[in-house]
Amino acid sequence: MGDRGGAGGSRRRRTGSRALSQGSGGPVAAEEEVRDMGAGGDAPAPDKDKDGDDDVGSGHWDLRCHHLQDSLFSSDSGFSNYRGILNWCVVMLILSNARYGILVDPIQVVSLFLKDPYSWPALCLVIVANVFAVAAFQVEKRLAVGALTEQAGLLLHVVNLATILCFPAAVALLLKSITPVGSVLALMVYTILFLKLFSYRDVNLWCREIRATKAKAKADLYYFLFAPTLCYELNFPRSPRIRKRFLLRRLLEMLFFTQLQVGLIQQWMVPTIQNSMKPFKDMDYSRIIERLLKLAVPNHLIWLIFFYWLFHSCLNAVAELMQFGDREFYRDWWNSESVTYFWQNWNIPVHKWCSRHFYKPMLRRGSSKWVAKTGVFLASAFFHEYLVSIPLRMFRLWAFTGMMAQIPLAWIVSRFFRGNYGNAAVWLTLIIGQPVAVLMYVHDYYVLNHEALTAGA
Repeated sequence: MGDRGGAGGSRRRRTGSRALSQGSGGPVAAEEEVRDMGAGGDAPAPDKDKDGDDDVGSGHWDLRCHHLQDSLFSSDSGFSNYRGILNWCVVMLILSNARYGILVDPIQVVSLFLKDPYSWPALCLVIVANVFAVAAFQVEKRLAVGALTEQAGLLLHVVNLATILCFPAAVALLLKSITPVGSVLALMVYTILFLKLFSYRDVNLWCREIRATKAKAKADLYYFLFAPTLCYELNFPRSPRIRKRFLLRRLLEMLFFTQLQVGLIQQWMVPTIQNSMKPFKDMDYSRIIERLLKLAVPNHLIWLIFFYWLFHSCLNAVAELMQFGDREFYRDWWNSESVTYFWQNWNIPVHKWCSRHFYKPMLRRGSSKWVAKTGVFLASAFFHEYLVSIPLRMFRLWAFTGMMAQIPLAWIVSRFFRGNYGNAAVWLTLIIGQPVAVLMYVHDYYVLNHEALTAGA
Protein backbone atom coordinates (compact mmCIF):
# COMPACT_ATOMS: atom_id res chain seq x y z
CA MET A 1 0.00 0.00 0.00
CA GLY A 2 2.74 2.31 0.92
CA ASP A 3 4.67 1.71 -2.27
CA ARG A 4 1.54 2.02 -4.33
CA GLY A 5 0.61 5.15 -2.48
CA GLY A 6 4.09 6.47 -2.92
CA ALA A 7 4.02 5.67 -6.58
CA GLY A 8 0.62 7.21 -6.87
CA GLY A 9 1.83 10.29 -5.09
CA SER A 10 4.86 10.36 -7.30
CA ARG A 11 2.66 9.99 -10.36
CA ARG A 12 0.43 12.79 -9.08
CA ARG A 13 3.44 15.03 -8.49
CA ARG A 14 4.82 14.27 -11.92
CA THR A 15 1.41 14.83 -13.48
CA GLY A 16 1.10 18.11 -11.61
CA SER A 17 4.58 19.06 -12.75
CA ARG A 18 3.67 18.32 -16.35
CA ALA A 19 0.47 20.31 -16.00
CA LEU A 20 2.33 23.22 -14.50
CA SER A 21 5.01 22.98 -17.15
CA GLN A 22 2.42 22.98 -19.88
CA GLY A 23 0.35 25.76 -18.31
CA SER A 24 2.86 28.37 -17.19
CA GLY A 25 6.41 27.25 -17.50
CA GLY A 26 6.56 25.40 -14.17
CA PRO A 27 7.90 26.34 -10.76
CA VAL A 28 11.47 25.97 -11.96
CA ALA A 29 10.84 28.65 -14.52
CA ALA A 30 9.05 30.72 -11.90
CA GLU A 31 12.01 30.37 -9.56
CA GLU A 32 14.35 31.39 -12.36
CA GLU A 33 12.09 34.37 -13.06
CA VAL A 34 12.20 35.43 -9.41
CA ARG A 35 15.98 34.90 -9.39
CA ASP A 36 16.29 37.07 -12.48
CA MET A 37 14.19 39.80 -10.93
CA GLY A 38 16.23 39.63 -7.74
CA ALA A 39 19.43 39.98 -9.71
CA GLY A 40 18.13 42.90 -11.74
CA GLY A 41 16.43 44.86 -8.95
CA ASP A 42 13.13 44.99 -7.08
CA ALA A 43 10.15 43.10 -8.35
CA PRO A 44 7.49 45.30 -9.89
CA ALA A 45 4.86 46.49 -7.46
CA PRO A 46 1.57 44.60 -7.65
CA ASP A 47 -1.27 46.26 -9.47
CA LYS A 48 -3.79 48.18 -7.39
CA ASP A 49 -7.52 48.20 -7.86
CA LYS A 50 -9.58 51.36 -7.63
CA ASP A 51 -9.79 51.07 -3.80
CA GLY A 52 -6.00 50.88 -3.45
CA ASP A 53 -5.98 47.11 -2.66
CA ASP A 54 -3.79 44.57 -4.45
CA ASP A 55 -5.41 43.23 -7.59
CA VAL A 56 -6.05 39.56 -6.81
CA GLY A 57 -6.51 38.73 -10.49
CA SER A 58 -3.04 39.81 -11.59
CA GLY A 59 -1.34 36.42 -11.06
CA HIS A 60 -1.60 32.91 -9.60
CA TRP A 61 1.05 33.31 -6.89
CA ASP A 62 2.45 36.05 -4.66
CA LEU A 63 5.99 34.82 -5.00
CA ARG A 64 7.46 38.02 -3.59
CA CYS A 65 5.83 40.52 -1.22
CA HIS A 66 8.87 42.42 0.12
CA HIS A 67 10.67 45.30 -1.55
CA LEU A 68 13.68 47.46 -0.78
CA GLN A 69 12.09 50.55 0.81
CA ASP A 70 12.38 52.91 3.79
CA SER A 71 9.88 53.64 6.54
CA LEU A 72 7.71 56.64 5.85
CA PHE A 73 9.15 58.71 8.71
CA SER A 74 12.70 58.20 7.39
CA SER A 75 14.05 61.21 5.54
CA ASP A 76 15.22 58.94 2.68
CA SER A 77 11.68 57.77 1.95
CA GLY A 78 10.73 61.02 0.21
CA PHE A 79 7.31 60.92 1.86
CA SER A 80 5.91 64.37 2.70
CA ASN A 81 2.13 64.08 3.06
CA TYR A 82 1.49 64.58 6.78
CA ARG A 83 -1.89 66.25 6.41
CA GLY A 84 -3.59 63.64 8.60
CA ILE A 85 -1.14 64.30 11.43
CA LEU A 86 -1.78 68.04 11.08
CA ASN A 87 -5.52 67.42 11.31
CA TRP A 88 -4.92 65.29 14.41
CA CYS A 89 -2.95 68.13 16.01
CA VAL A 90 -5.80 70.56 15.29
CA VAL A 91 -8.39 68.17 16.76
CA MET A 92 -6.27 67.60 19.89
CA LEU A 93 -5.70 71.33 20.23
CA ILE A 94 -9.42 72.00 20.07
CA LEU A 95 -10.36 69.22 22.52
CA SER A 96 -7.60 70.00 25.03
CA ASN A 97 -8.28 73.74 25.08
CA ALA A 98 -12.05 73.87 24.52
CA ARG A 99 -12.62 74.62 28.19
CA TYR A 100 -10.56 77.79 27.93
CA GLY A 101 -12.90 79.15 25.28
CA ILE A 102 -15.89 78.31 27.49
CA LEU A 103 -14.34 80.07 30.49
CA VAL A 104 -13.55 83.32 28.62
CA ASP A 105 -14.82 86.36 30.52
CA PRO A 106 -16.09 88.84 27.86
CA ILE A 107 -16.31 91.71 30.37
CA GLN A 108 -12.63 91.31 31.19
CA VAL A 109 -11.77 91.25 27.49
CA VAL A 110 -13.69 94.47 26.80
CA SER A 111 -12.05 96.16 29.80
CA LEU A 112 -8.65 95.58 28.18
CA PHE A 113 -9.67 97.93 25.35
CA LEU A 114 -11.95 100.44 27.10
CA LYS A 115 -11.99 102.09 30.50
CA ASP A 116 -15.06 104.15 29.72
CA PRO A 117 -17.66 102.80 27.24
CA TYR A 118 -18.30 106.38 26.10
CA SER A 119 -14.62 107.14 25.45
CA TRP A 120 -12.77 105.51 22.55
CA PRO A 121 -9.33 107.20 22.43
CA ALA A 122 -7.54 104.39 20.54
CA LEU A 123 -10.17 104.39 17.78
CA CYS A 124 -9.97 108.18 17.54
CA LEU A 125 -6.20 107.92 17.13
CA VAL A 126 -6.63 105.45 14.28
CA ILE A 127 -9.11 107.75 12.51
CA VAL A 128 -6.76 110.74 12.86
CA ALA A 129 -4.07 108.71 11.07
CA ASN A 130 -5.81 109.56 7.79
CA VAL A 131 -4.51 113.14 8.14
CA PHE A 132 -0.91 111.98 7.78
CA ALA A 133 -1.70 109.78 4.78
CA VAL A 134 -3.42 112.64 2.97
CA ALA A 135 -0.50 114.96 3.84
CA ALA A 136 1.99 112.53 2.26
CA PHE A 137 -0.18 112.29 -0.86
CA GLN A 138 -0.40 116.07 -1.21
CA VAL A 139 3.37 116.43 -0.89
CA GLU A 140 3.95 113.81 -3.59
CA LYS A 141 1.34 115.38 -5.83
CA ARG A 142 3.11 118.73 -5.72
CA LEU A 143 6.51 117.15 -6.19
CA ALA A 144 5.25 115.36 -9.31
CA VAL A 145 4.20 118.62 -11.00
CA GLY A 146 7.28 120.54 -9.87
CA ALA A 147 5.45 122.81 -7.41
CA LEU A 148 7.93 121.78 -4.69
CA THR A 149 11.65 121.22 -4.81
CA GLU A 150 13.07 117.88 -3.74
CA GLN A 151 14.66 119.45 -0.66
CA ALA A 152 11.36 121.01 0.45
CA GLY A 153 9.54 117.73 -0.21
CA LEU A 154 12.10 115.80 1.82
CA LEU A 155 11.72 118.22 4.74
CA LEU A 156 7.91 117.92 4.67
CA HIS A 157 8.11 114.12 4.54
CA VAL A 158 10.54 114.02 7.46
CA VAL A 159 8.23 116.23 9.56
CA ASN A 160 5.22 114.11 8.61
CA LEU A 161 6.95 110.81 9.43
CA ALA A 162 8.35 112.11 12.71
CA THR A 163 4.90 113.33 13.74
CA ILE A 164 3.45 109.90 12.92
CA LEU A 165 5.70 108.39 15.59
CA CYS A 166 5.58 111.19 18.17
CA PHE A 167 1.90 112.17 18.13
CA PRO A 168 0.37 108.80 19.17
CA ALA A 169 3.18 108.25 21.68
CA ALA A 170 2.38 111.58 23.37
CA VAL A 171 -1.34 110.74 23.46
CA ALA A 172 -0.68 107.29 24.91
CA LEU A 173 1.58 108.73 27.62
CA LEU A 174 -0.55 111.72 28.60
CA LEU A 175 -4.12 110.49 28.14
CA LYS A 176 -5.19 108.48 31.19
CA SER A 177 -8.35 107.08 29.61
CA ILE A 178 -6.49 104.95 27.07
CA THR A 179 -5.69 101.36 28.09
CA PRO A 180 -2.34 99.61 27.46
CA VAL A 181 -3.95 97.22 24.96
CA GLY A 182 -5.66 100.10 23.15
CA SER A 183 -2.34 101.94 23.06
CA VAL A 184 -0.56 98.92 21.55
CA LEU A 185 -3.13 98.61 18.77
CA ALA A 186 -3.06 102.33 17.96
CA LEU A 187 0.75 102.45 17.98
CA MET A 188 0.89 99.39 15.72
CA VAL A 189 -1.37 101.16 13.20
CA TYR A 190 0.86 104.24 13.28
CA THR A 191 4.03 102.13 12.99
CA ILE A 192 2.62 100.35 9.92
CA LEU A 193 1.59 103.73 8.49
CA PHE A 194 5.11 105.06 9.08
CA LEU A 195 6.70 102.14 7.21
CA LYS A 196 4.20 102.34 4.33
CA LEU A 197 4.56 106.11 3.84
CA PHE A 198 8.35 105.78 4.03
CA SER A 199 8.16 103.27 1.16
CA TYR A 200 5.63 105.47 -0.68
CA ARG A 201 8.02 108.42 -0.59
CA ASP A 202 11.04 106.33 -1.67
CA VAL A 203 9.34 104.68 -4.65
CA ASN A 204 7.91 107.96 -5.94
CA LEU A 205 11.36 109.52 -5.64
CA TRP A 206 12.89 106.66 -7.65
CA CYS A 207 10.21 107.07 -10.30
CA ARG A 208 10.85 110.80 -10.57
CA GLU A 209 14.58 110.14 -10.94
CA ILE A 210 13.94 107.96 -14.00
CA ARG A 211 10.96 110.11 -15.08
CA ALA A 212 8.74 107.03 -15.17
CA THR A 213 5.47 108.27 -13.77
CA LYS A 214 3.56 110.92 -11.93
CA ALA A 215 1.91 110.53 -8.53
CA LYS A 216 -1.09 108.27 -8.77
CA ALA A 217 -4.58 109.00 -7.45
CA LYS A 218 -5.49 109.01 -3.78
CA ALA A 219 -7.43 105.75 -4.27
CA ASP A 220 -4.18 104.05 -5.27
CA LEU A 221 -2.57 105.20 -2.02
CA TYR A 222 -5.45 103.89 0.08
CA TYR A 223 -5.33 100.54 -1.71
CA PHE A 224 -1.67 100.35 -0.67
CA LEU A 225 -2.44 101.40 2.92
CA PHE A 226 -4.94 98.56 3.33
CA ALA A 227 -3.01 95.95 1.31
CA PRO A 228 -1.06 93.32 3.31
CA THR A 229 2.36 94.71 2.36
CA LEU A 230 4.74 97.41 3.55
CA CYS A 231 6.45 97.99 0.19
CA TYR A 232 4.85 100.32 -2.35
CA GLU A 233 4.95 99.80 -6.10
CA LEU A 234 3.04 101.28 -9.00
CA ASN A 235 1.27 98.09 -10.08
CA PHE A 236 0.65 95.34 -7.55
CA PRO A 237 0.05 91.75 -8.73
CA ARG A 238 -3.70 91.06 -8.63
CA SER A 239 -5.61 87.80 -8.36
CA PRO A 240 -8.36 87.28 -10.98
CA ARG A 241 -11.27 86.90 -8.54
CA ILE A 242 -12.30 86.59 -4.90
CA ARG A 243 -12.53 82.94 -3.84
CA LYS A 244 -15.50 82.90 -1.48
CA ARG A 245 -14.84 79.48 0.06
CA PHE A 246 -11.18 80.33 0.69
CA LEU A 247 -12.19 83.65 2.27
CA LEU A 248 -14.82 81.97 4.46
CA ARG A 249 -12.25 79.47 5.78
CA ARG A 250 -9.84 82.24 6.67
CA LEU A 251 -12.57 84.23 8.45
CA LEU A 252 -13.62 81.18 10.47
CA GLU A 253 -9.98 80.58 11.41
CA MET A 254 -9.67 84.19 12.55
CA LEU A 255 -12.74 83.85 14.75
CA PHE A 256 -11.74 80.51 16.24
CA PHE A 257 -8.09 81.35 16.93
CA THR A 258 -9.01 84.74 18.42
CA GLN A 259 -11.28 82.97 20.91
CA LEU A 260 -8.63 80.34 21.59
CA GLN A 261 -5.86 82.89 22.22
CA VAL A 262 -8.00 84.94 24.60
CA GLY A 263 -9.00 81.80 26.50
CA LEU A 264 -5.41 80.54 26.78
CA ILE A 265 -4.16 83.92 27.98
CA GLN A 266 -6.94 84.32 30.56
CA GLN A 267 -7.05 80.79 31.94
CA TRP A 268 -3.47 79.55 31.53
CA MET A 269 -0.95 82.32 31.08
CA VAL A 270 -2.26 85.00 33.45
CA PRO A 271 -2.45 82.65 36.50
CA THR A 272 1.08 81.45 35.80
CA ILE A 273 2.36 85.03 35.65
CA GLN A 274 0.51 85.96 38.85
CA ASN A 275 2.08 83.00 40.65
CA SER A 276 5.50 84.20 39.49
CA MET A 277 5.39 87.51 41.33
CA LYS A 278 6.21 86.17 44.79
CA PRO A 279 9.42 84.34 43.71
CA PHE A 280 10.52 87.57 41.98
CA LYS A 281 9.77 89.59 45.08
CA ASP A 282 11.69 87.16 47.32
CA MET A 283 14.48 86.71 44.74
CA ASP A 284 14.05 82.94 45.00
CA TYR A 285 16.09 82.00 41.94
CA SER A 286 15.18 78.32 41.85
CA ARG A 287 11.48 79.19 41.93
CA ILE A 288 12.01 81.93 39.33
CA ILE A 289 13.55 79.39 36.94
CA GLU A 290 10.71 76.97 37.64
CA ARG A 291 8.12 79.68 36.92
CA LEU A 292 10.00 80.66 33.77
CA LEU A 293 9.95 77.11 32.42
CA LYS A 294 6.29 76.75 33.34
CA LEU A 295 5.45 79.97 31.51
CA ALA A 296 7.46 78.94 28.44
CA VAL A 297 4.93 76.31 27.32
CA PRO A 298 1.74 78.46 27.19
CA ASN A 299 3.65 81.49 25.93
CA HIS A 300 5.17 79.54 23.05
CA LEU A 301 1.88 77.85 22.17
CA ILE A 302 0.11 81.23 22.09
CA TRP A 303 2.91 82.69 19.97
CA LEU A 304 2.59 79.87 17.42
CA ILE A 305 -1.19 80.29 17.30
CA PHE A 306 -0.72 84.05 16.91
CA PHE A 307 1.69 83.50 14.02
CA TYR A 308 -0.80 81.33 12.14
CA TRP A 309 -3.70 83.67 13.00
CA LEU A 310 -1.90 86.79 11.76
CA PHE A 311 0.32 85.69 8.89
CA HIS A 312 -1.92 83.02 7.38
CA SER A 313 -5.52 83.69 8.38
CA CYS A 314 -5.67 87.50 8.69
CA LEU A 315 -3.28 88.53 5.92
CA ASN A 316 -4.72 85.99 3.48
CA ALA A 317 -8.25 87.19 4.28
CA VAL A 318 -7.27 90.80 3.60
CA ALA A 319 -5.37 89.82 0.46
CA GLU A 320 -8.35 87.84 -0.83
CA LEU A 321 -10.75 90.73 -0.25
CA MET A 322 -8.42 93.13 -2.05
CA GLN A 323 -7.39 90.60 -4.71
CA PHE A 324 -3.77 91.14 -3.73
CA GLY A 325 -1.71 88.56 -5.59
CA ASP A 326 1.54 88.27 -3.58
CA ARG A 327 0.69 85.90 -0.72
CA GLU A 328 4.23 85.18 0.48
CA PHE A 329 3.83 86.40 4.06
CA TYR A 330 6.19 83.82 5.57
CA ARG A 331 8.64 81.13 4.55
CA ASP A 332 9.84 77.96 6.26
CA TRP A 333 11.27 79.67 9.35
CA TRP A 334 10.57 76.52 11.40
CA ASN A 335 13.47 74.85 9.53
CA SER A 336 15.87 77.66 10.51
CA GLU A 337 19.36 76.43 11.29
CA SER A 338 20.55 79.94 12.14
CA VAL A 339 19.08 82.98 13.87
CA THR A 340 19.67 85.08 10.76
CA TYR A 341 17.61 82.68 8.62
CA PHE A 342 14.76 82.88 11.14
CA TRP A 343 14.58 86.69 11.07
CA GLN A 344 14.74 86.69 7.27
CA ASN A 345 11.84 84.26 6.83
CA TRP A 346 9.28 84.47 9.61
CA ASN A 347 7.94 87.95 8.74
CA ILE A 348 8.34 88.50 5.00
CA PRO A 349 6.56 91.92 4.74
CA VAL A 350 8.92 93.45 7.32
CA HIS A 351 11.94 91.64 5.86
CA LYS A 352 11.19 92.98 2.38
CA TRP A 353 10.83 96.52 3.73
CA CYS A 354 14.08 96.33 5.72
CA SER A 355 15.97 94.92 2.74
CA ARG A 356 14.54 97.35 0.19
CA HIS A 357 14.49 100.61 2.17
CA PHE A 358 17.17 100.17 4.83
CA TYR A 359 19.74 97.41 4.23
CA LYS A 360 20.40 97.85 0.49
CA PRO A 361 20.44 101.69 0.64
CA MET A 362 23.09 101.47 3.38
CA LEU A 363 25.17 99.14 1.21
CA ARG A 364 24.87 101.55 -1.75
CA ARG A 365 26.13 104.37 0.49
CA GLY A 366 29.27 102.39 1.24
CA SER A 367 28.41 100.69 4.54
CA SER A 368 29.66 97.19 5.19
CA LYS A 369 27.24 94.28 5.45
CA TRP A 370 27.89 93.95 9.19
CA VAL A 371 27.11 97.65 9.78
CA ALA A 372 23.97 97.40 7.63
CA LYS A 373 22.74 94.31 9.53
CA THR A 374 23.43 96.02 12.85
CA GLY A 375 21.46 99.03 11.66
CA VAL A 376 18.50 96.82 10.76
CA PHE A 377 18.53 95.21 14.21
CA LEU A 378 18.80 98.66 15.83
CA ALA A 379 15.72 99.86 13.95
CA SER A 380 13.85 96.68 14.84
CA ALA A 381 14.86 97.00 18.49
CA PHE A 382 13.63 100.59 18.56
CA PHE A 383 10.18 99.67 17.22
CA HIS A 384 9.87 96.69 19.57
CA GLU A 385 10.59 98.93 22.55
CA TYR A 386 8.32 101.65 21.13
CA LEU A 387 5.39 99.21 21.00
CA VAL A 388 5.93 97.94 24.56
CA SER A 389 7.31 100.71 26.77
CA ILE A 390 4.96 103.51 25.70
CA PRO A 391 1.70 101.58 26.27
CA LEU A 392 3.00 100.39 29.67
CA ARG A 393 4.27 103.93 30.47
CA MET A 394 7.62 102.64 31.67
CA PHE A 395 11.01 102.37 30.00
CA ARG A 396 13.02 99.27 30.93
CA LEU A 397 14.58 98.48 27.51
CA TRP A 398 14.04 94.73 27.88
CA ALA A 399 12.64 94.42 24.34
CA PHE A 400 15.44 96.60 22.95
CA THR A 401 18.07 94.50 24.74
CA GLY A 402 16.46 91.27 23.56
CA MET A 403 16.54 92.36 19.92
CA MET A 404 20.14 93.61 20.08
CA ALA A 405 21.13 90.33 21.76
CA GLN A 406 20.17 88.61 18.50
CA ILE A 407 23.41 89.87 16.93
CA PRO A 408 25.85 87.95 19.20
CA LEU A 409 23.35 85.08 19.42
CA ALA A 410 23.32 84.78 15.62
CA TRP A 411 27.12 84.59 15.61
CA ILE A 412 27.21 81.96 18.38
CA VAL A 413 24.61 79.71 16.73
CA SER A 414 26.23 79.96 13.27
CA ARG A 415 29.71 79.38 14.74
CA PHE A 416 29.07 76.42 17.02
CA PHE A 417 25.89 74.72 15.75
CA ARG A 418 25.05 73.14 12.42
CA GLY A 419 22.10 71.29 10.94
CA ASN A 420 19.62 69.90 13.45
CA TYR A 421 21.63 71.27 16.35
CA GLY A 422 21.33 74.77 14.90
CA ASN A 423 17.60 74.30 14.41
CA ALA A 424 17.23 73.11 18.02
CA ALA A 425 19.20 76.16 19.22
CA VAL A 426 16.87 78.50 17.31
CA TRP A 427 13.80 76.81 18.80
CA LEU A 428 15.32 77.02 22.28
CA THR A 429 15.87 80.77 21.97
CA LEU A 430 12.26 81.22 20.84
CA ILE A 431 10.81 79.08 23.63
CA ILE A 432 12.90 80.50 26.48
CA GLY A 433 13.72 84.04 25.31
CA GLN A 434 10.17 85.37 25.04
CA PRO A 435 9.02 84.30 28.55
CA VAL A 436 12.07 86.02 30.04
CA ALA A 437 11.04 89.35 28.46
CA VAL A 438 7.39 88.80 29.43
CA LEU A 439 8.28 88.16 33.09
CA MET A 440 10.61 91.16 33.18
CA TYR A 441 7.94 93.55 31.93
CA VAL A 442 5.16 92.05 34.03
CA HIS A 443 7.28 92.18 37.16
CA ASP A 444 8.28 95.81 36.60
CA TYR A 445 4.71 96.78 35.70
CA TYR A 446 3.39 95.03 38.82
CA VAL A 447 5.94 96.74 41.08
CA LEU A 448 5.30 100.14 39.49
CA ASN A 449 1.51 100.06 39.47
CA HIS A 450 0.38 97.69 42.23
CA GLU A 451 3.00 97.64 44.96
CA ALA A 452 3.47 101.40 44.71
CA LEU A 453 -0.27 101.94 45.09
CA THR A 454 -0.40 99.50 48.00
CA ALA A 455 2.50 101.24 49.72
CA GLY A 456 0.87 104.62 49.17
CA ALA A 457 -2.44 103.39 50.61
